[in-house]
Amino acid sequence: MLSLARQAAATPARIRTYTTVNGFTGAIGNTPLIKLEKLSRETGCTILGKAEFQNPGGSVKDRAALYVVKDAEEKDVRPVPAVPFENPDNYNHQAARFAEATPNAVWTDQFDNQANARAHYETTGPEIWQQTDGKIDAFVCATGTGGTLSGIGRFLREKREKGEGDTQVWLADPPGSVLHSYVASGGKLTERSGGSITEGIGQGRVTNNLAPEVNNLAGALHIKDESSVEMVYRLLDEEGIYVGASSALNVEAARQLAHKLGPGKTIVTIICDGAYRYQTRLFSRKWLESKNLVNAIPDHLKKYIILP
Repeated sequence: MLSLARQAAATPARIRTYTTVNGFTGAIGNTPLIKLEKLSRETGCTILGKAEFQNPGGSVKDRAALYVVKDAEEKDVRPVPAVPFENPDNYNHQAARFAEATPNAVWTDQFDNQANARAHYETTGPEIWQQTDGKIDAFVCATGTGGTLSGIGRFLREKREKGEGDTQVWLADPPGSVLHSYVASGGKLTERSGGSITEGIGQGRVTNNLAPEVNNLAGALHIKDESSVEMVYRLLDEEGIYVGASSALNVEAARQLAHKLGPGKTIVTIICDGAYRYQTRLFSRKWLESKNLVNAIPDHLKKYIILP
């Protein structure tokens, strides 16, 4: 404990915002960029995770939600009420019908409404640039709606085109998604096989959010579920960070990209959200066994499988 206290005393405190913010939405963004110490030492690179789980709603989705709603409000529309998904009047289905039938109404549509990507172009990208002082060699993350990758990717591409930095932007993709084959083949293939335990990432198509930047990507990495689950447990043990499989996939992609690019690079990814929504599965022996994933976890980390 004493050595930890000395280390903490010797480490400058991160800059915090001590002013008040206006309600829930005022607290969205300006999340810290965390250096993942063990993985950085392992790879010889600096691997940084944008701690989006520290948004007030606990997710990177807070940013997109804010901008989609702001975009709708700027168009003077009213919200579409929600009902359970099993009901034909689920908010997704109802929103589309409502928007078509009602003058001056809009379906927020997170996959194809480019206000989603704009949120990351105007906030997340500039935050990362400022936090790294523009010294970033690569950015990598998975995509579901496409907003995070496309918005940050556009910001970094425009910096590069202005002669400011030379950041590569990479896609990370889980099993069951077509995007890895699409990027790797230069848009010629959309192959998919199997499925993934990860949630909210992977796609069967190129969304309108992703489309403007998909051909500007430096490459794509296919990340197996086994690697994602192992990283869930590694991050908990080595970094004290409690995340879900999608966040772990991003970090694993950053680790693989670090090995690919070589030592001395700075690589940034997104830690989307915490494990709280997924803990009853990811830390359940029965669930892990049902997915044939127990053996993906190193023996010394199986102590964290605490649920039946």
